Amino acid sequence: MSLSEIRARLTAAELAAGRTPGSVTLIAVSKIQPDDRVHAVLTEGQRVFGENYVQEAAGKWPAFRAAFAGVQVHMIGPLQTNKAKQAVELFDAIHTLDRPSLAQKLASLAQQRGRCPDLFVQVNTGSEPQKAGVLPGDVDAFLRDCRALDLSPVGLMCIPPDGTDPIPHFRTLAQMAGQNGLSGLSMGMSSDFPAAVAEGATHIRVGSALFGARRSA
Repeated sequence: MSLSEIRARLTAAELAAGRTPGSVTLIAVSKIQPDDRVHAVLTEGQRVFGENYVQEAAGKWPAFRAAFAGVQVHMIGPLQTNKAKQAVELFDAIHTLDRPSLAQKLASLAQQRGRCPDLFVQVNTGSEPQKAGVLPGDVDAFLRDCRALDLSPVGLMCIPPDGTDPIPHFRTLAQMAGQNGLSGLSMGMSSDFPAAVAEGATHIRVGSALFGARRSA
């Protein structure tokens, strides 16, 4: 599907939800995509991208940033604490703040640098044991702890369990964000982003629908 088709679907979803066109940020998930595909999407005008791996992003984005103005790169994959220093230098936003040790590391780096990428707390809305993320019952306390460290998360992120209706998970995330005074909702992917938009998503993550099947890494 072309970028223009994805954007048209997003605009239709925004209008259907009574939202202003352009109010939802499209994150093009470029992880493990070859440079020619990423370059093509950049040439079409896309400027916000999502990456899962610090090392891949470090090798890919400095050159693209130099060639295209206004590029933003968001970390949407698990972040190892020992990669946090490199991550805060590379990324405009980190969507996977999910544990106290990472919060402490990011807080220390923010104090050293005087600034911090936008932070989203990842919530494991399905309480899946194999999946990263703060459990729903721990979100309020985790956010309090982050704020005590002088971190200011801008929103929450979730990845609903495979094979389930995502809408209850989107609604749960929106409710938790609202009760904690957060406006950002990073939710919705290629298969379900119109539903996420209807439930208040501010950021959607679209990869396969835009780039097609990934080539082997």
